[in-house]
Amino acid sequence: MTTVNERTIAEELRRMAGEAVPVNAAAYAARAAARSARRRLSWSLAALATLVAGLGFVLPLDEASTTAKVAAPPAPGLPANTAGQLRLVRDCMPAGGPSVNVNPDWRDPAHGTVRDFRVLAEYRDKNGVSALVGSVKGFVLCTPSSESPEPPVFTYWGNQAPGRLTGFPGQLSVDVYAVHYWYRKSAAPHDNYVRVVAGRVAPGVRRVTIGWSSGRRTDAVVNGGFFIARTLAAIVTSKSPNSGEPTRHVDSPPVTVTAYDAAGRVAGRHEGVRFGWRGPGSATAQ
Repeated sequence: MTTVNERTIAEELRRMAGEAVPVNAAAYAARAAARSARRRLSWSLAALATLVAGLGFVLPLDEASTTAKVAAPPAPGLPANTAGQLRLVRDCMPAGGPSVNVNPDWRDPAHGTVRDFRVLAEYRDKNGVSALVGSVKGFVLCTPSSESPEPPVFTYWGNQAPGRLTGFPGQLSVDVYAVHYWYRKSAAPHDNYVRVVAGRVAPGVRRVTIGWSSGRRTDAVVNGGFFIARTLAAIVTSKSPNSGEPTRHVDSPPVTVTAYDAAGRVAGRHEGVRFGWRGPGSATAQ
């Protein structure tokens, strides 16, 4: 039986009251206590953030390609969330802040609380949303789900403390490539996963595309110097190297990320970005 951390809930409710954002306290407590034993795959990595509140675009999740989304130049500062964006941050971090790892109750005060995080870019489609939320120190990749939500794992910018939001080399920084679970009623078995890629771009970049596999490409949402995109993750069957028995797993091949300037010229490209990448020292590119 799951035990609700009453002190954590009480502190967070006081914090919410101070910010005058309407919240369903019972639902909030339930989310903070929720743990699902049914989850068979836990693919959780840190998410990415941007300098300015995100612009939302409705994009079809299962189309092979999308119309290019041309972004405005980055805006300075780290503005406050709107009421809706704050709710999204709280949905992402129901315990009041990010977690150190996949245990959502293991927190480090140095990583901050929900007050420090902003919604910086969102990729919305008919099935939901994945959001890049972050602070000046680091980021969390968030895919809200009514069941088995992904833990809000924190990653420093550049995957190294104290985190450096700006000053990355080149015009393009791919900061995370993850697989997230999302709940869908009456979904086919194991058909509840999305592949998500997010990162940062230099001021001159206006468009970013993700090459998920041969011949298939998606335009990312680019906003204020950051980008995010997602697509359905296929479930494949292969033989176990140990038993030789067939096993099913999420297919997550490497991706290619390309950035373009306002004239449509290639400003930067990262090829062979592997699943699990979240900065130097995490995973390697081909």
